[in-house]
Amino acid sequence: MSIVKINALQVPAEQRETLEKRFASRAGAVESSDGFEWFELLKPLEGTDQYLVYTRWRSEADFQAWMEGPMKAAHQGGAGAGEGGERPKPAATGSQVWTFEVVQQAGPKPA
Repeated sequence: MSIVKINALQVPAEQRETLEKRFASRAGAVESSDGFEWFELLKPLEGTDQYLVYTRWRSEADFQAWMEGPMKAAHQGGAGAGEGGERPKPAATGSQVWTFEVVQQAGPKPA
């Protein structure tokens, strides 16, 4: 079965729009990565300041290959850099990654 990676990002209210714009303008390299199955950015509506970045992968090895390749390249060097090559400050004040194995799943029943 697949694995799920959830990155819980603590985002102050004044940085929410910035975070959402950055994700909206991301390069999209994850979608063409081998083993990638799904992505969602979940915005909190109440009770927390944490956004959840949900990705689903065929295997841990596929996730690690993306982390060491396209993701690492996108977060280094000129990607997203401003004038003078400086990277913008993070919109999140903290981050925690959770890993889950999918042991059961269901979808809508056909009509």
